[in-house]
Amino acid sequence: MTSPNGLPPAPPTAPPERSLPPLRLNGRDLGRFAIMAVVNRTPDSFFDRGATYGFDAALAAVDKAVQEGADIIDIGGVKAGPGQVVDVAEELRRVVDLVAAVRERHREIVISVDTWRAEVGREVAAAGADLLNDTWGGPDPRLAEVAAEHGIGLVCAHAGGLEPRTRPHRIAYDDVMADVLAHVTAEAERASALGVRRDAIMIDPAHDFGKNTRHSLEITRRLDEMAATGWPVLVAVSNKDFIGETLGQPVEKRGVGTMAVLGVSAWLGARVFRVHDVAGTRDALAAVTALSGRP
Repeated sequence: MTSPNGLPPAPPTAPPERSLPPLRLNGRDLGRFAIMAVVNRTPDSFFDRGATYGFDAALAAVDKAVQEGADIIDIGGVKAGPGQVVDVAEELRRVVDLVAAVRERHREIVISVDTWRAEVGREVAAAGADLLNDTWGGPDPRLAEVAAEHGIGLVCAHAGGLEPRTRPHRIAYDDVMADVLAHVTAEAERASALGVRRDAIMIDPAHDFGKNTRHSLEITRRLDEMAATGWPVLVAVSNKDFIGETLGQPVEKRGVGTMAVLGVSAWLGARVFRVHDVAGTRDALAAVTALSGRP
């Protein structure tokens, strides 16, 4: 195969050499790449339409994800998008018992809970959670305090100042990545100052949260700028709307696009990948590792 000028195509540029900042949760060093499996105890999830809402179904999904090689299980009790109201009591009902059961069943797995509420964070930490995944960018500043108090980790994300479970309307940024970087690094430093271990903090650009498709594509292209901050980067792109809009595909046909975005994200320095397809992601990350020529 040749390039348009008749010469062999140039090999891809290797990702820049960086010393990996430590990332430790539940006593584990998560290494270069870690897979976070999505398990939603919601009846209205955009992807699985409630397939893991029942307790037994959720626990079975956890077992399957662990068997396929997940490093982290991310348990959610509230659909990200607009939908039925889920108050604190109902969110607690959905997630606390599951966290406790997973902790008993899988001692070495890292348990994450997707919540923005400090009240929920406090209860799941007591039940055995290792990480609080705040995808809404810190609307409740007490959540970082909870993580510090319980000695667990925190994901600091960017949602453009949106209220939880709302969608952006004609949102605009002078420079979307600059906005992301300013927010997530400030949140990470604040969490550290409160006492959250620096090796238990991640930053997340939060694709589609407070962003349109153009914004989500741009932050993907520029993920190396996030990696250069020295904070471990989490990406949650699995089957998201920006992939669907780019490819013109419904949610059930976004798997190939998801793997492409995950591969680019890993090449540019992302460390943790929140996904629905654990086995496929494991293979994609193995391919990236082989291409990079680094262990």
